[in-house]
Amino acid sequence: MKNLVIVESPAKCKTIHKYLGSNYDVVSSKGHIRDLSKSGKYALGVDVDNNFEAKYTVIKEKKKDVEALKKAVNKADTVYLATDPDREGETISWHLYDEIKIPEDKYKRVVFNEITKDVVLKAIENPRKIDMDLVKSGETRRILDRIIGFRLSRLMQSKTAGKSAGRVQSVALKLIVDREREIQAFVPKEYWTIEADFNAFKAVLEKYKDKDIEIPNEVSANEILAKLSKSFRIASVTEKEKNKSAREVFRTSTLQQAASSKLNFAASKTMKLAQKLYEGIDIGSETVGLITYMRTDSVRVSDEFVHQTFGYIKGKFGEEYLGYVKKGKKNENIQDAHEGIRPTSINRTPEEMKEYLSNDEYKLYKLIYARALASLMHDAKVKATTVLFDNNDYIFKATGSVLTFDGYLKVYSEYEDNEDTILPDFKNYKSDVITADKIDKIQHFTKPAPRYTESSLIKELESLGIGRPSTYATIIQTIKDRDYVILKDKKFEPTEIGFETTDKLQEFFANIVNVKYTAQMEQDLDDIAEAKKDNIKILKDFYAEFEPLVEKAFHEMEKKAPEATGEVCPECGGDLVYRKSKYGTFIACSNYPTCKYVKRDAKTTVEICDCPKCGGKIVEKKSKKGKIFYGCNNYPKCSYALWYKPTGDICPECGELLVEKNKKIVCVNCDE
Repeated sequence: MKNLVIVESPAKCKTIHKYLGSNYDVVSSKGHIRDLSKSGKYALGVDVDNNFEAKYTVIKEKKKDVEALKKAVNKADTVYLATDPDREGETISWHLYDEIKIPEDKYKRVVFNEITKDVVLKAIENPRKIDMDLVKSGETRRILDRIIGFRLSRLMQSKTAGKSAGRVQSVALKLIVDREREIQAFVPKEYWTIEADFNAFKAVLEKYKDKDIEIPNEVSANEILAKLSKSFRIASVTEKEKNKSAREVFRTSTLQQAASSKLNFAASKTMKLAQKLYEGIDIGSETVGLITYMRTDSVRVSDEFVHQTFGYIKGKFGEEYLGYVKKGKKNENIQDAHEGIRPTSINRTPEEMKEYLSNDEYKLYKLIYARALASLMHDAKVKATTVLFDNNDYIFKATGSVLTFDGYLKVYSEYEDNEDTILPDFKNYKSDVITADKIDKIQHFTKPAPRYTESSLIKELESLGIGRPSTYATIIQTIKDRDYVILKDKKFEPTEIGFETTDKLQEFFANIVNVKYTAQMEQDLDDIAEAKKDNIKILKDFYAEFEPLVEKAFHEMEKKAPEATGEVCPECGGDLVYRKSKYGTFIACSNYPTCKYVKRDAKTTVEICDCPKCGGKIVEKKSKKGKIFYGCNNYPKCSYALWYKPTGDICPECGELLVEKNKKIVCVNCDE
């Protein structure tokens, strides 16, 4: 009997095959094998008039892979669909099943949250069928993203300098733009503080005769200083034992946030490194996944891991360091299908794994390992002290703390922010009077809310219920790639194009491109996955509201005039302007399409637009027989080529390049 296992990533094949043995072949789909076509109305690949029937096509680069998979399936007695354990993975399994036409009695769906031998073998022993509710949810998400992305992107490209818009991307950009406008509109307010410096610690003025005090200007500060002496009476000393708890294991969003703030990793980098750690690392005697699946909303950990880790803690640190299982905050958006992110074995310490990992892989694994270990360790104990000082009825306050038991901080202290001041033991002071070295007045100005960093933007998106943690890295990368934002001092600032795109969308789509609507859409997708809502009704209700707004915007949105270069067209005398499209920027005549002049560079090479395949430049070339054609300047790495001259614009129907053919402007895809 021959068994076939199909996974997503080629990196998993070697590892899983070792676990399963010679009776199993393990092959990879290399991710998605098909996507919505670009056929039909607005090139959506969706029949919006027929219950949103999706028209799928095999991805061009995957055709050979699909043929190979079909042959492998035909030779197998049983096919195990072992794509990733999430909604997207379920959808990929269904695409494989549907495209390859795997018989119902021949396939089994298996999932594993970690790539270790025991877990993989257990998954094979406990198969199920494809969860079609998850598939419907995944398919609905893709259809929504296609409709919103295609329709709004083409609107933006035809009316603005923007290159794209999207269901979640545009809301994330709006958060950044709104924050920037808050900053621009903010009017700083002056205030002052008075601080007593006692050398070892400082105390700040808080009250006057039990009433809170505000110091609006320097005159008021000087008036108070004139009433103070350097002698302070110790009015009260309050000590309180507090427990400081470790947080639960990472989920996708908190891992991205921590890696950004502690390791200075971009979200996209974090996910690539985590993918490698999950898929399998060669550690000499074996190849094994070092962490559990890294796309998860859950913070649950298995009983087996808890038992193993408790044993490790007791043996290495002592019984007093044993903690408890963290449950995490209840969140309606959490999909608890699998575990949080943790090491697959607590016995594979970062120090032991270091020789098998790159420097960045080691840093990330160490962070994940330390967080998981700390989550099951005892609380740290702190003696918090608050001291009040009286100076002529002006009350100053000093706070500090002493760590009395390190607990989880024994393994996680380097990742914790701790700036607590250690205060003297005032209870043993012989006198209740203490003298300050100096008393200072300090000027301050109120500050606006800070610009978003990658970490804080991810935290905000998650708290608002927008998107899914697994998509945050892609969303952030997209708004950077589209030149909607720039990173300055690790903080997002919107560009002129970012402002313009957001403003135009808000002018016509304020009811849809907003936090509340997008969060509700995420909830609808979750409800579809749980068979609580009908996916077709969700799509119909959305489209009935959305499409009239798009039509209105195409007719009424004012088109931004292209920027003039200051040069004159040599063919008609019109102004030369910068034209922007999905594929890049070029210089052409403002009288297009009457005049089709495109500026040539000093080498008489026409750089018409960016290559849609690789991002290089489409330039004018000559064949061996002297015939002019247009191809990518990255040849032979990229073989994209056209016989007809691209205009640099794109087709409003399908998004492909427009070319000049027989004195007409046509689409290379639609040919009309």
